[in-house]
Amino acid sequence: MSLGDGMRLATGTFTRRTSGQVTVSRDSARSALLLAPLAVLPLALQVVLVGTSVELGVPPLVAAAAALAVLAYGSRAMHLDGLADTVDGLGAGLAKDPLEVMRRGDVGPMGAVALVLVLLVQAGAITALLGSGWRGALLVGASVIASRAAAAVVCGRGQRTADGSRLGAAFVGTIPFGAAALLTIAVAAVLVAAALPVVDTLPPDGSPGSPDLAWSTIRMLAVAALAAPIAVLAAARFRDKAARAFGGVNGDVIGAGIEVALTVVLVLLTVAW
Repeated sequence: MSLGDGMRLATGTFTRRTSGQVTVSRDSARSALLLAPLAVLPLALQVVLVGTSVELGVPPLVAAAAALAVLAYGSRAMHLDGLADTVDGLGAGLAKDPLEVMRRGDVGPMGAVALVLVLLVQAGAITALLGSGWRGALLVGASVIASRAAAAVVCGRGQRTADGSRLGAAFVGTIPFGAAALLTIAVAAVLVAAALPVVDTLPPDGSPGSPDLAWSTIRMLAVAALAAPIAVLAAARFRDKAARAFGGVNGDVIGAGIEVALTVVLVLLTVAW
């Protein structure tokens, strides 16, 4: 596995940063998928910095919208585009070729509604998290990192590539189950580490109206630990539905899986406190 080629491929695929020339092979594609959470670290840090603006008095909703704007710009909005195209393809009906609908380049009504709803949910969840100030911003950044593990899960061994997909031909079917599981555990650990500063803000035992501190801590860390596995499972279920409709997985499905995972992680974290 070429780590150098893999990191350059991951950077060029999952962010807007230039990565130079890279030799695309099954090995470099596998490496890129496994390194995707690391490749988006600079973008996640930008999201954290924008979210931290709440400490300067910026309203959480405004900071959440700005964080999503930075995330969309830094990823060329390609995952959002993939989500819209995938939903449009799923809603094409029997009279149309779903892959042809996805290749048209425009956004249909179902794709537009999916984008609006997903961004509303993400903005609402980020707003809630930013109520904890910089600690919440840290969790939002960790969620960005964790969500990129979904790409590896979507491209697991045994998956077929949809007809005509160059990105799918490079990535799909390259990731063994064990590697995907280890990557999921790794990003779950990142989420748990990001949640630890929030534990310090919990009210102590005996405070009026406060829950038991030990139970609150356990609940928060348990949700943080389980958020990534649940999110990648949701992305895998979405992939399975799309693969049945399209005859396989393409680049749009990979991007959609990332957006599904990010949304699930953010929503789960909001229920932790």
